[in-house]
Amino acid sequence: MRSIIRHLIEETADNRYELYREYISPTWVKMLRTIGFDRTYIRAEGPYLFDQNGNQYLDFMCNWGTFNFGRNHPTIRESLLDIIQSDFPGWIAFDAPLLAGILARRLCEKMPNGLNRVYFCNSGTEATEAAIKFVRAATGKFQIIYLRRAFHGLTNGSLSLNGDEHFKTGFGPHLPGGVEIACNDYEGLESAFVGGQIGGFIFEPIQGKGVHTPNQPFLLRAQELCRKHDALLICDEVQTGMGRTGKFCAWEWVEGLDPDIVLLAKALSGGYVPIGAMVTRREIHDKFFPSMQHTMRHSCTFGMSNLAMAAGLASLHVLEEEDLMENAQRRGQLLKDGLEAMKPRFEFIKDIRQRGLMIGIEFGEPRSLGLKAAWAMSHRMDKNLFPQAVVIPLFDDHRILTQVAGHEMDVIKLLPPLNISDVDVRWFLTAFEQCMENLHRFPGPVWEVLKKLGKQALSSHEK
Repeated sequence: MRSIIRHLIEETADNRYELYREYISPTWVKMLRTIGFDRTYIRAEGPYLFDQNGNQYLDFMCNWGTFNFGRNHPTIRESLLDIIQSDFPGWIAFDAPLLAGILARRLCEKMPNGLNRVYFCNSGTEATEAAIKFVRAATGKFQIIYLRRAFHGLTNGSLSLNGDEHFKTGFGPHLPGGVEIACNDYEGLESAFVGGQIGGFIFEPIQGKGVHTPNQPFLLRAQELCRKHDALLICDEVQTGMGRTGKFCAWEWVEGLDPDIVLLAKALSGGYVPIGAMVTRREIHDKFFPSMQHTMRHSCTFGMSNLAMAAGLASLHVLEEEDLMENAQRRGQLLKDGLEAMKPRFEFIKDIRQRGLMIGIEFGEPRSLGLKAAWAMSHRMDKNLFPQAVVIPLFDDHRILTQVAGHEMDVIKLLPPLNISDVDVRWFLTAFEQCMENLHRFPGPVWEVLKKLGKQALSSHEK
């Protein structure tokens, strides 16, 4: 089978975008070609991608935080090969999978607040769906507070807790019970609990969209209200977990915070196999599964595969053995210091938000008249356009893959692997500085690219 797949890859590699356009998504291929991201990658190792021409790329996006340990980590791969090459049985419908039990125990041991039951699934959005059901079963209430700009997945239930209308428009009516408030809105938080139907409060300790962090007092007040009103505190660590911020979970940075449910996915498998997990308290879990008659109330066919469980166990091993949480703090601070040093020189840089290796660079309106005009021009054409003036040249000129951090947000996000080196940090900082120098020359080649993209965006809106 391995030789068959290899033959297919070699035979069709040059047609990958045509195949994808024809049978999967023509609009996705059009977008990639418009921004110049339509490269043909043939190899990946650690924080690097390699294209068919031998060019090396630095991956500071990690598939939205999936590859915390870099790509094709040998320890994780070896663990998967051990399972594949063994006769160890899996997916027995009536069974208690051994590797699932071991991984669940390890995850519970990682939780400093005594969470002690795990539900496994395939993704972050499935973990959110499970949390919604657990909230309703455990509290008897159906309303869940979520924050503006929140992202907890795109399936129907998790979409009802999405704080970005871009994702929700056209798919209503949504699951009832979602109550949106602004991040750090104390008045809105207090008001939401007045009706007595709040069963939970869900939050990202650092929001993926825009890289915004809720204030610590705000989260602690939310917890206090949850305790007072018999509601559950749900922490979404799908992107921030697995050492991303320098601790196993980002909520650990908030002293006194004690979530009832923690959601994990993405990097839990090291990027090899789909996996998601919901970690909770025994008493909450027992309310969901109170008797033998209720054991099948919620399940997932592929949720405890031997491959996924082995990948999770190997990922935890790598995280600890390679001291990657410490590296996330150290290399993250180097990036933050380097970026902060550039702020006085470059008017477009408004703010640097960083925790470990999750970094948001926000741009704002400059002071000088020429650059003000350029800023206004790009935002008139399309409110999503300006960050592309950084993302595209970082990729085209410096072969660094980054991302825009949300719709109508002038923010780019950095999510590099936790095992990047000082060389990788210098690579990015040198490249970013050159991009800033070019961006602050108006008119110039960067602005010509933006003008072209803006015209295409306007044409698309008119259609």
